[in-house]
Amino acid sequence: MIKVEPDYWVHDLSPFLIRFTDGFGIRWYGIAYILGFSVAAWLLSLYYRAGRSPWTPDKQASVFWSLVVGVVAGGRVGYMLFYDFAQFVRDPLLVIRIWEGGMSSHGGFIGVAIALVWCARSSQTSFLKTADILVTVAPPGIFFGRIANFINGELWGKITDVPWAVIFPGSAPAHGTPVALIPPRHPSQLYEAGLEGLVLGVYAQLRFWLRDPGKSTDGAICGEFLVAYAALRITGELFREPDASGLISGLSRGVFYSLFVAAAGVGILLYAHLSRRSASLDR
Repeated sequence: MIKVEPDYWVHDLSPFLIRFTDGFGIRWYGIAYILGFSVAAWLLSLYYRAGRSPWTPDKQASVFWSLVVGVVAGGRVGYMLFYDFAQFVRDPLLVIRIWEGGMSSHGGFIGVAIALVWCARSSQTSFLKTADILVTVAPPGIFFGRIANFINGELWGKITDVPWAVIFPGSAPAHGTPVALIPPRHPSQLYEAGLEGLVLGVYAQLRFWLRDPGKSTDGAICGEFLVAYAALRITGELFREPDASGLISGLSRGVFYSLFVAAAGVGILLYAHLSRRSASLDR
């Protein structure tokens, strides 16, 4: 066990901005969702005003709410299926008790993919072009969500002795363990906020604004986004304690599911480039 030095910060942040009762109040996690969706709505409006999105304000509202449903429903169902299936089988109504916690980013991707199909059909815009636009508004939500994970003191990292390590009381092996006996850990939530939120967000925005809409390949941004997300998520998992019991083929669940995200990204890239090449040959 790593020796705990007295200068390690002990996490003591409250998950509530305002607490009304012991288990009810305004949580930072809820605020993170509100901030993420607000930034997404602002970006969609900005894209339209700049002539880089075909969606009018009325259509933006429809797209926005489909994203909300996709993220929340997909994230919750994904968590139940990927991380807490046994509990879900015992208590299926747990899936609607979102206030008890438990969301999956990979499940959120699936929910958004379904929303993308609906948005593309309802707006008569190609799926790949729709995906290119919508993936660029996702990183702010990921960023705020990871910050909320840190405030909540959940999804902590692996044991370490780096100077910026944090002691998470919730990581103690037993309730009531003295702080002096709790080993410090990587604040991996902040690493992931930086990687999946800031780094990926900057890349997506640069890629979106610097491309030539008339010459770009529809689907390229979406495919690149998925591959980049998977790579950054896997990097973050190197410092993160697996948040579900058991490994899959020797890999943490976060790494395992990210491989499918990367495969989907590669598949979209191949399809997008082959479609563009075929269209060029037909001219």
